[in-house]
Amino acid sequence: MELYPAVDLQQGAAVRLVQGDFDRRHDYGDPVALAERYAAAGARWIHVVDLDAARTGVAHNRELVLEIARRVPAAVQAGGGIRRIEDADALLGAGVARVVVGTAAMRDAAFLAEVTSRHPGRVAVGLDHRGQGAEVAVSGWEASSALTLDDALARLDEVAVAAVVVTAIERDGMLAGPDVDGLARVLAATRHPVVASGGVRSVEDLHDLASLRVEGRGLDGAIVGKALVDGVLGIEEALHACAASG
Repeated sequence: MELYPAVDLQQGAAVRLVQGDFDRRHDYGDPVALAERYAAAGARWIHVVDLDAARTGVAHNRELVLEIARRVPAAVQAGGGIRRIEDADALLGAGVARVVVGTAAMRDAAFLAEVTSRHPGRVAVGLDHRGQGAEVAVSGWEASSALTLDDALARLDEVAVAAVVVTAIERDGMLAGPDVDGLARVLAATRHPVVASGGVRSVEDLHDLASLRVEGRGLDGAIVGKALVDGVLGIEEALHACAASG
């Protein structure tokens, strides 16, 4: 299972939000330095999200995302506000390894078909859900897609996405542990690789995620944010847990 240390961007800074609430923000300084620290420890991927763009659809922090991709030897998976083909082209053409599309993927099937065809193997879909999958949220988690998690996964059955990135919103930034049971249901419901996000707080949580199996399939990766920036979980021990488990 791959570890994806998270670097969330707002107004040029590295931040963490609590349950996606823009009014509950904690600042963590220079995002490039943070990404460099994770890569220096051995992280092979960095998960970067432009929170301002996720909310508005305007690529406020794109140059910063691209600077991270230029400066960091790890592969960058970038999300937030990618709602046009040109957005994906700009990121993937300038050093980003994979993009994560969310709002546009839920609202525009033609966009998703075109972007996955144009960039095979380099487009993941973000499914951010509340209420144990009862609602998939969009627009920086401030609006509903009117889809359940099961509905959204069914829509992706025949689409060639690189992965589905599944976030339990209630657990995000809460250090409350991952939604292992919910992730098991996701693995049962989709053939796509699954990257888990939300709630990881310890080595034991990573072991639980890495050992999860449904019909012989496990998780492709786990995104960890708050536990790393707060020092609750060390980057080296997190990487070791992911490499040694499963």
